[in-house]
Amino acid sequence: MAHYESIVIGGGVIGTSIAYHLARLGQRRVLLLDRGRIGEGTTAQSSCILRTHYTVPENVLLAQAAWRVYEDFAGYLDDPEADCGLNRCGYLIAAPAGEKSDALAAALSAQRGYGIRAEVVDSRAARALLPIASFRDDELIGYEPDAGFADAYLVTAAFARNARRLGATVRENTDVTGLAISGGGVTGVQCGDETIGADRVLCVQNVWSGELARWTGVTLPLAIERHAVLSLETAADPYTRAMPVFKDLGVPGLLYYRSYGGAQMLVSEGIPGEVLAAPDTVQADVPLDKVLAVGEQVASRFPAYAEAGLASSWTGLYDVTPDWNPVLGPMPGVDGLWLAYGFSGHGFKLAPTVGLLVAQAVLGQSGAVPIDAYSLSRFAQGRLLVGRYGAGAVS
Repeated sequence: MAHYESIVIGGGVIGTSIAYHLARLGQRRVLLLDRGRIGEGTTAQSSCILRTHYTVPENVLLAQAAWRVYEDFAGYLDDPEADCGLNRCGYLIAAPAGEKSDALAAALSAQRGYGIRAEVVDSRAARALLPIASFRDDELIGYEPDAGFADAYLVTAAFARNARRLGATVRENTDVTGLAISGGGVTGVQCGDETIGADRVLCVQNVWSGELARWTGVTLPLAIERHAVLSLETAADPYTRAMPVFKDLGVPGLLYYRSYGGAQMLVSEGIPGEVLAAPDTVQADVPLDKVLAVGEQVASRFPAYAEAGLASSWTGLYDVTPDWNPVLGPMPGVDGLWLAYGFSGHGFKLAPTVGLLVAQAVLGQSGAVPIDAYSLSRFAQGRLLVGRYGAGAVS
């Protein structure tokens, strides 16, 4: 029977990052397994926005460290061919008067306390950055110059390629059907009739993390949500790559926007989506009433887009925890089993940092950012990482 020091289940951007960092930290027998192709699951559906703006301090620290990696991706991986597709266009966020404005002010202040460039700008400066938008009714506008978006395929492929370069094995189209457990600890995984041994197993299965209930008898707090993404275009006011990503806290959908394809507008909601009973990554139709509801909110901020055309639409899945933040750390009751799931829309932003910190924790090393706050036990202990903007992926 083949035996590995670590087996990572799940070949998305988080799983490949963990596998890479385990190999980078000296493990010579690392196996990464994916039920399909590397990066073709929920990672492929990501909007790939990069920002450090959060109201949960722990998230700010993870995102800040991740941004440093994305800034020098090739250098970090020691791979001159590595390219994350970074578009450093900045991040604007606007809030109306009231609770959201208060939360935004506190978040900007906290960012500055961590040494992040997080500015308060007036409507004139915001309009200069994003001239296709209207900023008449905002109480507070924040701007993060060191932000933008990148490319999930490039990042995931680079992590997987460099994990291999450092000695890790990557197997695609390999479905894990169970865990091998003996004496209260994990000893490997089952892939159909094949047993593969391991000193430890890391479950990084995103929306498929619920399979652990069948394998271990422990039900994880997890909801699977479907979110719709629209791509809009208008000849009058293109959303160019130089224009910042934008978050609008003043509309019901807490919409986020970014340039797409160099001229189109990518837009989606930052609130809870459609809850699914089971994972289903097959593309679903976006209902017309959803398009119209989002379009009405878009037009209130971007007047020219009242007549915009729908260029394309798609759906993506989030693995959502009760506080919209991930679970990182060991699985209670099963020695050698580790969790990294429930990223609730934050995964791509945090992937480089999470990969390093989880790998360090697995190897008994201290990381620069503690991950204890993300333990599974926080839900039973009432230590939730609750964001101040309400439920959704802008914690």
